[in-house]
Amino acid sequence: MPATTATPADSFRDYVHARVGALARTAFLLTGDWHLAEDLVQQTLTKVAARWEQIVAAGNPDPYVRRVLYHQHVSWWRRWRREPVPVAAVPEVAGADPHALTATAIAVRQALARLTPKQRAVLVLRYFEDLTETQTAQVLGVSTGTVKSQTRDALARLRTVAPELADLQEASR
Repeated sequence: MPATTATPADSFRDYVHARVGALARTAFLLTGDWHLAEDLVQQTLTKVAARWEQIVAAGNPDPYVRRVLYHQHVSWWRRWRREPVPVAAVPEVAGADPHALTATAIAVRQALARLTPKQRAVLVLRYFEDLTETQTAQVLGVSTGTVKSQTRDALARLRTVAPELADLQEASR
């Protein structure tokens, strides 16, 4: 029997099925809105699908897809220069005390909304995606020094505009 090989369409479908949840969560952290996050993921995957064979041939597609996601997000705020839109409903979170987790989620989301899109992208990549400074710089297409300074500035801004997060940090220790 001849061995069956997966077509690029099958490969892309499998990748999307496996990674769409993680991409949507990252997009939500960037946009602060589930609907915008879904749009961002859809536009990202549309761009990626057009070059899927080349992306897969180069190796692991995750870094490339994340880079497209972040660049697409930056393109949005550059184009529209709009303020973050607060969401009407808090997404469900699993855990022992849903009220505490909801309060934490709201505080973090509001704090992230007060940052510039670049600062938000750096913090999401560094602390949510758990990327190194070098990996973050590669994804965003900037220097490592820029990542360091954006991280420093973003954390300083968070301390200023969201001092309640310091209480959350102490409670987690």
